[in-house]
Amino acid sequence: MPHTHHSSLHCASHALEQHIRGRKIVQGTGDAWKDVEAQIFRRAQCEDEVLVPAVAEPLLVWVMSGEAMVEERELDGEWRGNIVKAGSFYLTQTAAPYLMRWQAAPDLPFEVMHLYLGFELVSRAALSLGLNPSRLRMRDVSGAQDALINGILIGLADELQASYQQASPVFVKGLVESLTIHLLRHYTDIDRATVRKPAQLPAWKLRKALEHMDAQLIEPFGLDQLADLCGMSRFHFSRAFHNTMGQSPSRWFILRRVERAKELLCQTDMQIIEVAMGVGYDSPSHFAKVFRTETGLSPTQYRAL
Repeated sequence: MPHTHHSSLHCASHALEQHIRGRKIVQGTGDAWKDVEAQIFRRAQCEDEVLVPAVAEPLLVWVMSGEAMVEERELDGEWRGNIVKAGSFYLTQTAAPYLMRWQAAPDLPFEVMHLYLGFELVSRAALSLGLNPSRLRMRDVSGAQDALINGILIGLADELQASYQQASPVFVKGLVESLTIHLLRHYTDIDRATVRKPAQLPAWKLRKALEHMDAQLIEPFGLDQLADLCGMSRFHFSRAFHNTMGQSPSRWFILRRVERAKELLCQTDMQIIEVAMGVGYDSPSHFAKVFRTETGLSPTQYRAL
């Protein structure tokens, strides 16, 4: 049976991976990575706007290569950003989804490492410092530099990309525990942890819901089915999903249909009626109306562009 906490981490990473373009270079697998989810990505040079879900696990994003202007904003806030380069890192354990965009310099690939810290790892490290894990929350950090974090992540990245088959569990465990203790000492907000936060979907439930909707785009939207899948009532599922993704489940389902339609329009020669049916609309006129509402263009105009 897989480790429950590691399954949750994988779900969290998958949920974020669905929303940001880029190529995954490597994924940590095996016992060495059971306390963390580690991935390295080569990102697109430009990203106009991407939604970052509010997953519960702490996430550290470290810039390995390249330079970029990265901006962030809350769903109803203004863009704020700064220029980041190799060695810069982001830390988040956000209670609400937010938006991100960037423009990378063209001379070097824009590569980043994602590291999700498991709750058991954080709890062990907190208890070793005499701290109460339930009252801790990682502080949001954007584009900072920290020599110790940089050194530890260089070691983890080397182990992640090593040519030999198996990473060393002892070596990886020592690095991630040292990293977590450093984060708890210098980047933890204790006061915020006492504030009750909105109900959110656990990462594994979020992944279940997103994967189910993606697999059922041609079927009618079914809130009851999603709620049952997550073992929740309709009301509690809808509220938790909205708090996590910033949108209702039905709204998210429509947007996923439109995104899939865009792919079909750009990548295939399917007729408009076939595209409509391929994303669950029996009526081409209804499909065109929904598509225009979301994109400002008709399907034919979008394909022409």
